[in-house]
Amino acid sequence: METAAAYRDYGFPTAAPSHMVQRFIGPVLHFAEPLAPGTCVLDVGCGNGAVCGEFIRRGCEVVGIDLSEQGIAIARATYPQGRFEVIAADATILELLNETPFDIVVSTEVVEHLYAPREWARGCFAALPPAGRFICTTPYHGYLKNLLISITGTWDRHANPLWDGGHIKLWSKRTLGLLLSEAGFRDIRFKGAGRVPALWMTMVAAARRPFP
Repeated sequence: METAAAYRDYGFPTAAPSHMVQRFIGPVLHFAEPLAPGTCVLDVGCGNGAVCGEFIRRGCEVVGIDLSEQGIAIARATYPQGRFEVIAADATILELLNETPFDIVVSTEVVEHLYAPREWARGCFAALPPAGRFICTTPYHGYLKNLLISITGTWDRHANPLWDGGHIKLWSKRTLGLLLSEAGFRDIRFKGAGRVPALWMTMVAAARRPFP
């Protein structure tokens, strides 16, 4: 039980944004534009609410969900204007929230931690109306970056199997694009963040739910 709790709460000891937020928040907000006051945003896997705070500061109505009770408690205390719930990311998101679809769904640095990423993708898709926008981020992996990690012998540091709650899936543009396409998303675009092309630290994907 203690191990399970540590897995859920890993990485959210304070309200401070992680170093990754600083890397990807610019491209995330770029893909989210235009942001009119009252735009409804759902953050799936919101952690301590740092990304939610960026949308709240821009006048959006924000809901954040995460399995981390510690992260949700921090988010509620730091951003009282938002709504934060301990809820899993699956196809029942809207049923559990008792909400209508959101204008934008964001999910940052989440999919690499998931055993069942298709459930996550279907849940995010279900939370959007036709033409609704989805934005997600995940550490980038491609041929040149993987080759460099192999040549330098740093896989044990890069994907440390002793990291409880760490990354269990590594994504490229191709594999993440396939996942989103399977869920029904269209108009999928990518933007790198951190370092130079082909060696990005993370990648930002944007997509839309199409009209039937």
